[in-house]
Amino acid sequence: MDRKRVVVTGLGALSPLGNSVRDTWDAILAGRSGIGPITHFDASELITRFAGEVKGFDPAAELGHKLARRLDRVTQLTVVATRHALEHAKFKITEGNRDRIGAIIGTGIGGIGTMIAQVKQFLEKGPRWISPFTVPMMLPDAPGGQIAISFGMRGPNFAVVTACASGTNAIGEAAEIIRRGDADAMIAGGSEAPVVPLAVAGFNKMEAMSKRNDDPELASRPFDLNRDGFVLGEGSAQLLLESLEHAKARGAEILAELVGYGATNDAHHITAPAENGAGAAASMELALENAQLELNEIDYINAHGTSTKLNDLSETAAIKTVFGEVAYDIPISSTKSMTGHMLGAAGGIEAIFCIKALQDGVMPPTINYVTPDPECDLDYVPNMKREKELWHAMSNSFGFGGHNATLVFAKVEDDQEPGS
Repeated sequence: MDRKRVVVTGLGALSPLGNSVRDTWDAILAGRSGIGPITHFDASELITRFAGEVKGFDPAAELGHKLARRLDRVTQLTVVATRHALEHAKFKITEGNRDRIGAIIGTGIGGIGTMIAQVKQFLEKGPRWISPFTVPMMLPDAPGGQIAISFGMRGPNFAVVTACASGTNAIGEAAEIIRRGDADAMIAGGSEAPVVPLAVAGFNKMEAMSKRNDDPELASRPFDLNRDGFVLGEGSAQLLLESLEHAKARGAEILAELVGYGATNDAHHITAPAENGAGAAASMELALENAQLELNEIDYINAHGTSTKLNDLSETAAIKTVFGEVAYDIPISSTKSMTGHMLGAAGGIEAIFCIKALQDGVMPPTINYVTPDPECDLDYVPNMKREKELWHAMSNSFGFGGHNATLVFAKVEDDQEPGS
């Protein structure tokens, strides 16, 4: 059976930089930080007191009071981002097509806000005061399940939970479902709402997060010598994927083609990457093989680039392993310098950035890059966007548990057959 080709026809996002793809992308190209003091709760007793929060989001206005009360924030964000993606694609779900439309949503920790609130309720007031919606609100598959209900999707639907690689794995696995003919279209991406006291405190105890409380906007500084940890972020970013034939049949605007996907595991350590980024390198190699591209055909890499000492060294080494001397010619940027690390949602938003970069011919900057690290010596597009015609873009995501995932997108021009 011939494997189908997969294209992207819709984008939706809510991020620390804006509550739409347009606002988020405009902020990215302006090199604007979405990081600021935590407002979701009183963070005065925490070591790190800042994060990348989605701002001005009113779930009751977006979803209605009744539904909003029954959904954790991670699911609220997912439903709205999915609506944006479907509207962007001008995609209608009907009784005639709903069985061929599915969703895979990646998340690292699901409804952690609900879990913490209900544990507090249980300890302070007792079991009778627990909400009957506690379990469905906190499950990692709640975002996917709810968008199926909200939009009437009856095709394949499940959650991917691979920590910070979740969004990328979700997109890659959704594409595979379309390739083998089990669906015509899939919503895929990542969602996360982790800006809660327990998560911040837990990452602090791991010494993983930046402590630059006096200047949050400068805290995320991937590949910089003086980086001191990542910045926590939240949001949701969803893509509508379709088979090429399905998209063409309905006259859809094709934004990009998803041509490559690779996934591996380090089998090394629960949090630390493998030495020299061996697992990450293997993931990139698989994605290149899947895309049938030569090394010099990758024009841009959106790095995982977390701003931690180990990740940035490891990813730089992995890129050198895969691309050799060509690595020095490939512009690389970490948009986490502006969004913070959106955990399971990171792969979704960074896939969108790759697609927008291909469409607009512009590469996002890595902001806050001040002091080069001699061990991170590649081209990280420092501080200012850079214009260049791009044909292929790679997106990397790596997660606790040793998970590695890579996507490769190809540009599609109005008068061009995808992949040609």
